[in-house]
Amino acid sequence: MSPARKRTRAAAVIGGVAMTVTLALVNPLPGFAEPDVDDVRVKVETLYKQASEASERYNDARVARTSAQKRLRSLRADLARQQEKVDGLRDAVASSLVRDFQGQALSTTSRMVLSEDPDAFLEDLSAVSTFNDQRSQMMAEFTVQLRQLDVRRKATEGELAALKKLEKTLAAEKAAVDEKAAEAEDLLDTLEARAAALTIGPASRSAERAPITIKDVPVSGRAKAAVQFALAQVGKSYVYGAAGPSSFDCSGLTMSAWAAAGVALPHSSSAQMGATTPISTSQLQPGDLVFYYSPVSHVAIYIGNGQIVDAANPSTGVRIAGVSSMPIAGAGRPG
Repeated sequence: MSPARKRTRAAAVIGGVAMTVTLALVNPLPGFAEPDVDDVRVKVETLYKQASEASERYNDARVARTSAQKRLRSLRADLARQQEKVDGLRDAVASSLVRDFQGQALSTTSRMVLSEDPDAFLEDLSAVSTFNDQRSQMMAEFTVQLRQLDVRRKATEGELAALKKLEKTLAAEKAAVDEKAAEAEDLLDTLEARAAALTIGPASRSAERAPITIKDVPVSGRAKAAVQFALAQVGKSYVYGAAGPSSFDCSGLTMSAWAAAGVALPHSSSAQMGATTPISTSQLQPGDLVFYYSPVSHVAIYIGNGQIVDAANPSTGVRIAGVSSMPIAGAGRPG
């Protein structure tokens, strides 16, 4: 099934079932229970919301994985530099021990003791003392660098373990997305089959709101580019984890919109909330981001006049909706 058909399917099927219920009340057919359209709508929306929440957790884990991979590369580079330093000191220590074993230090001491020249004796004594001090410093430095190498090695191993844990989290959240989305699809399949059995085809979608253009939105500067991008995506399909060009999820849409304005945002609704300047809903201006639910699991871009553009779910895709159509958790201003 094409993304466009998936996007319109829920609304069409539920509309068809509504007509089916009307006919069934007049001329019920045996073997088919009356579908509760409101109950079906709630179930489908609940499943889509659960899938969306899992998708945003998946996006959170992807953001965390990217950061972990960056830290791991830095730690590995630091570890390599420290290993090189330790290897150099190890060579110096080994050379010093070899010289001791070969009697070079002993021969210097012997010459000092057998010397009949007091000045030469004092010079040799100073040389031996300096040599011993340098060797002690070298051994102490070698010990310090070995400890630092161990610290870096443990930090690298810890970051690698954290990265592996994130990979498991990613797999679990992806499985949750797939499970909830599949449940919603199965429910829609059942409804479609009922509608077909009653010879009532899916109803056509109700007339959509007249498209809003950038001329209708009082906005300027970088926010103008973000709003213009978002409006241009209205009607495109919703795909979990997508960030364009043909499909989006909620944070993928807002991330791409502000990327068009030259502002980088993470692909996560909760991370975007942390990356923007908090504002009250009374301060909303076109281009601002509005965050929904608790914990935050949805984000939209405000376009003015009490409206937002968001990638809602597979049944509606990218749409224009009222800013208060979902429970607001906060708002933020990018840039």
